[in-house]
Amino acid sequence: MKKIAFIVAFLLVAGATWAQKYAFVDTDYILENIPAYTAAQQQLDQISNQYQKELETMHAELEKMYSDYQTEAVLLSDDMKRKREDVIISKEKEYKSAQRQYFGPEGELYKKREGFVKPIQDDIFNAVQEIANEGSYAVIFDKSGGMSMLYTNPKFDLSDQVLQKLGYKN
Repeated sequence: MKKIAFIVAFLLVAGATWAQKYAFVDTDYILENIPAYTAAQQQLDQISNQYQKELETMHAELEKMYSDYQTEAVLLSDDMKRKREDVIISKEKEYKSAQRQYFGPEGELYKKREGFVKPIQDDIFNAVQEIANEGSYAVIFDKSGGMSMLYTNPKFDLSDQVLQKLGYKN
């Protein structure tokens, strides 16, 4: 009796597993076809370039200060040397602080990226979720991420459906 119950349970589980629907999307492709994302990326690139130029200017000033110090060090008294070194060290700290402020994990660029791109990503996620519910999909993979997919059948690619759900045409 236990054998029969085990076989029936196995067949039910196996049947349920085989009946699952799977699909995939390519979020890179989807994002490329959303004009708001392209505009956000361009804005982020401009902001990043602006921050980078500011840092390069600060770095050039720091290099000049250090170079001048090395040139004049032999003529300076010990007290003057310490003062100049303190100024250089202070400027280095300011430079590193600016780097973290602009490009750090919680920096300005990260916050701006989150503000510009996150709403678009949320819309994509919601559209995928709606399609999954409507189509009774068990799993929808994203082939653009770090996941390796050796083969994907194009008939299971829902990327265009996601774009349509968002109101865009490819």
